[in-house]
Amino acid sequence: MTLADQPAIALLELDSVAIGVLAGDAMVKRAPVAVAYAGTVHPGHYLVLVGGDVASVDEAYRAGLEVGDAALLDEVFLPAVHGDVVAAVLGRRGPATGEALGIVETRTVAATIAAADRGLKAAGVSLVEIRLADRLGGKGYCAFSGPLAEVEVAVEEAAGPVFPPDRLVATVVIPQCHEEMLGNLEASPEFWTRIAQGEG
Repeated sequence: MTLADQPAIALLELDSVAIGVLAGDAMVKRAPVAVAYAGTVHPGHYLVLVGGDVASVDEAYRAGLEVGDAALLDEVFLPAVHGDVVAAVLGRRGPATGEALGIVETRTVAATIAAADRGLKAAGVSLVEIRLADRLGGKGYCAFSGPLAEVEVAVEEAAGPVFPPDRLVATVVIPQCHEEMLGNLEASPEFWTRIAQGEG
């Protein structure tokens, strides 16, 4: 079984590795989740991601919240996760096509995943990519593309009223994003890699 096969996912983001391991252990002991991944991300945070049927993931998620509460930075439970969100978390990147580009930038991994899921479910857009934590100082962002009106809806919903204000860094909608910037977005997102590719 892979993460991509699961109808539900939950992620805990903690500021302690030790408590993160403890919380992850409690999660997989509480319920028979199909997949479980855990590890560190910058800047010293610990992530626990589980996937499986809704009931099992919900039960594991609750166990993790109980045990990890003291170190919890953020969390997300998606009982009907959009398939493109899982694909993007696994590293798939899509082309930036359409007449507009929308970006939602957040302070946590969990918030980015939640924003991507909400935006995709709210509008007829494509998910260009999700970038999470490492080499971003712990922040994350998701990028949508499509018709301008749809991208506006996706960004508004992704950062909507159910989103904790302290988790949001910025949102932008760019009509007719220039092809130079689209090329940069679709290539490696790291600055020095982009320069090396351009000059090599």
